Amino acid sequence: MASHAASIPSLMSKAEAKPAVNVDAASKPKPCCVCKEEKSKRDECMLFSKSANPVSECQTMIDQYKSCMAGFGFQV
Repeated sequence: MASHAASIPSLMSKAEAKPAVNVDAASKPKPCCVCKEEKSKRDECMLFSKSANPVSECQTMIDQYKSCMAGFGFQV
């Protein structure tokens, strides 16, 4: 029985260490949940552009979206 009791605390210490990692991951928002307004403006510009090169026409909105995402730690 003593050998079983010795293994239980080691399992519990591993289980206790796991939630600390999840808390850190939970503090960072998901990419889909941030910069929604900037993303909508960028997408609308790209989709409805009459230009032959919509990227050049929408570059300011693309840059705004990229800088917003970078503020949350995402690289686009």
